[in-house]
Formats: sequence, C-alpha cells, structure tokens
Amino acid sequence: MSNGRLDAGIAGASSVRRVVGSSGRRVVAAHPASHLGRVLSWDFQFCHELCRLGTGTRLERMSRWGRSEIGDQTGRTFIVTGGNGGLGAETVRALATAGADVVLACRSVAKGEQVAAELGGRARVRELDLADLASVREFAEGADRADVLINNAGVMALPERRTVNGFEMQIGTNHLGHFALTGWLLDKISERIVTVSSYAHQMGEIDMDDLNWERRKYQRWSAYAQAKLANLLFARELQRRLTAAGVPKISVAVHPGYAATELQSHTETIQDKILAVSNRLMAQSAAMGALPTLYAATADVEPGGYYGPTGFGGMRGAPGPANSSKASKDEQLAGELWELSEKLTGVVYSFNS
Repeated sequence: MSNGRLDAGIAGASSVRRVVGSSGRRVVAAHPASHLGRVLSWDFQFCHELCRLGTGTRLERMSRWGRSEIGDQTGRTFIVTGGNGGLGAETVRALATAGADVVLACRSVAKGEQVAAELGGRARVRELDLADLASVREFAEGADRADVLINNAGVMALPERRTVNGFEMQIGTNHLGHFALTGWLLDKISERIVTVSSYAHQMGEIDMDDLNWERRKYQRWSAYAQAKLANLLFARELQRRLTAAGVPKISVAVHPGYAATELQSHTETIQDKILAVSNRLMAQSAAMGALPTLYAATADVEPGGYYGPTGFGGMRGAPGPANSSKASKDEQLAGELWELSEKLTGVVYSFNS
C-alpha cells in the first residue's frame, strides 16, 4: 500500500509528480534544493492541501451549538486524556462548569494540577503516559468507573522518535496508546467513547506493512495524517464491534477544525514560527475547537458518527456532522488495523454489556 507521503520541494525543483491515493491527491516534489526549502515548501503544501479540501467541503447547514447548550452533567464522570492543556483543558473546564466530575489523565501532572485547581473538587489528576503501555495499563487498572472516555491527547509533526515500546511516536501516542487505554478501560465506561481525530486525516494513508516507519523514510506530517486516520478508523470499527456484540455503548469521533493550541509548536523546526503566525491569522480559539468534543460527549449523537466545525469548510465554527475521507470509511482497512493494533499492543478487547 502506498504511503502517500507529502514531500514538497521549493519552486524550481527539477520535477513534480502527482500521486492519487484513496484519501485524495498529493503533490510530491522529487528533488528539493535545500533543507529550508523542504521545510517551507512542505508546510505550504500541507496547509494548501487542507485549505483545498476544506473549501471543497459542503455541510448541510451551519450549527449554532455552543457551551450554553451543554445540559446539566451533575452525577456524570468523564475521563479526558491530555486534559492539562489546549483542547483537553477547555473540554475539562466546560464539563466541570456543567457539573461533571472530571479525571485529567495526563503525562504532565503538574500542568494538570494547575487546570484542576481552577475547578475545585470536580477535577482530579492522574498520571498517564500514552507513549508507555505500562503507564497506560497502570492508569486503567487504577481507574474508577466513568460514564465517558474522551481520547483527546496527541502529538503532531514531531521529529522522528520512538515510544517506550518502540512504536513511532505519533502512531504510538495518538492511536496505539488510546487503543490500549480504551481496551483496558472498556468495561469501566458505561456510556460512550469519544476519539479526537483531525481534518488532516483526509491526507492520511495507512501503511499496514510499515505502520511504525521502520522501513520508510520518515515524514512527520505524513506520520501525523496516518495517525489521525487511524483514530477515525478505530472509532468507527469500535462502534461496529460494540453493535455486533449487543453492547449499548457509543463510539464517536470528532475533529476540532483549525484551532490554536500548543500542539502546533513542537515540530522543532521553522514550521513552529510559521504555524504561530497562521494560528494568529486563521485559527479559531481552543475553546471553539473543543466544541465538537463537548458536543459528541454530551449531546444526542449518532453511534459511529463523526463531528466537527460546520463553518468555513469544516475548519471553524459550531459543531455538527462532518465529512471524512473515503479511506476512513473502509471497513476492511479498519478491521486489518484493529487486528494489527491488537498484535502490537497485546490488548484484546472483551465486549461485555
């Protein structure tokens, strides 16, 4: 299966070829002239492709749903991974304000405590490192029952790194860590699982023969897009398996559109500065970006559904049903990814009602 990588060169590169995959068209420059040119041009291409996809998206109607629409959540408990910052912190604040009890599952306990301190007794913090399956298992074994699990934490466009278990960091943290966490927690979650994907999944392709970038030349944005496509495939396959087993739980996926968070500041390249400017000029706030998650976690949603902003081609605005790539709806691919994820993590799901 083609990895559909998105290497882009600067203007004047000797040749450009187009690769069309299941998730859309890619532009690939064969001979970039310099590292700086690669970085700048790749970033431009990535943003250009997202904008092209976004402006081509048509949604049925603009939603007006906001935080004021969240009903009383008193008596309900939510587990939010990555609740110490960005979209996760905004999700935690909104849920606690609505009366919920919230568990912030995060790698940085100190940052989590800062958020929890704002919310009084409704929030508590527990350490969770999704890049370490031993930490994931310890968290799951010590967790109390909850109504909703929100798989929010993630990393984006990092330099090539490995998790404790040897997985490529983005697929390992964003997908495999959450796959394991959900499997180990499933019997303790009574109502629904919400998994945060990304609009970037539209550019993703799953390489079943090299999911962890051990043989391919590593490309950080392609790795991110693959991980976010994996999130969406996982959420939909989880719903299919819940339904088949007669388990009355809901699995849904969301994306935040283009929201300004710290996620865009860890590429460790000049792209951090480019994205910082883009955030100021184009992005919606983290509070707005959290709305699809809050909607999926508290509203009446379709099992196996996918939700995101309904304005500006799905990049910003209030939440509602979202469009997704052809690859994200491939049930055979989802099943194969599920089996591979079980093999890699050692986590086999038990579907008990």
